[in-house]
Amino acid sequence: MTTPVPSGPARRDAAPIPRELLRSIRNIEIRTAHLVDAAFSGHYASAFRGMGMEFEEVRPYQVGDDVRSIDWNVSARAGEPFVKLFREERELTLLLVADLSASQDFGSDLRRKREMIAELTAVLAFAALRKGDRIGLVVATDRVERVVPPAKGRQHALRLVRDVLAHEPQGRGTDLAGALEHVRRIQRRRAVVFVLSDFRATGWDVPLGLLRRRHDTIAVVVEDPRESALPDAGIVDLVDPETGRSVCVDLASRRVRDGFARAARMRRDALDRTLRRLRVERLTLPTGASAEQAIDRFFRTRRTGHAPHP
Repeated sequence: MTTPVPSGPARRDAAPIPRELLRSIRNIEIRTAHLVDAAFSGHYASAFRGMGMEFEEVRPYQVGDDVRSIDWNVSARAGEPFVKLFREERELTLLLVADLSASQDFGSDLRRKREMIAELTAVLAFAALRKGDRIGLVVATDRVERVVPPAKGRQHALRLVRDVLAHEPQGRGTDLAGALEHVRRIQRRRAVVFVLSDFRATGWDVPLGLLRRRHDTIAVVVEDPRESALPDAGIVDLVDPETGRSVCVDLASRRVRDGFARAARMRRDALDRTLRRLRVERLTLPTGASAEQAIDRFFRTRRTGHAPHP
């Protein structure tokens, strides 16, 4: 069982934020700003409905009203039937589960997988900020390393982006199952849970399915093109960033490259089958493509009720 590092709203890092990190955060904020304009926020608002209903008022019964909504106490006092009116509780709680194991520091293009996670964190945090929703963060590797409880405000949103970019993991491996089980224990109120990972782990399917029973759960699959196709680069040493194990392979061999691509397709197909079986929606974030298009497409299709799933 994983043990989380204590964290929360009262926790503050004593060391000043490096200028380079501040620049990175600001760049992400600027780059994602137009995704969080009024139109995009509209997609956000309609993609995620309120988590419940709250009482608003009573009014006299009208023909066609559901008799189950009659307030018998008020009706008895007034001498005529009154019904209860409810409205959807708009405020949402978003929780991001960020896998920051060593494999997230890989990136063959301009951005690492961790930076893609930071960009999505920024988009969701600022969209939530505009709608008055709360958003929190769970950082995990082979253990739960940081928990930032859901809160509101611009400084809180910036803190989440900073925590994703600047966090120095204690572990290198991945225990996604432990992280999901931890979230299921601590998050009692229904929430929208984004699980951001490359899902290169085992045993996470059962806890993800259990999490989905209580929460609106989305699997965000962060991937890099080099994880599905290798270049013709001659003899190279390939290193697993999480275990440190290395293997020498001849990438000039077509058979080796085809075998790698075939294994990658099988892994992707297996992931798709598992998510479909669990009825968990998938959002794919590739490092070599536009994160903006992927995110916008997800919100637009979710708004219409057609989940984006490969």
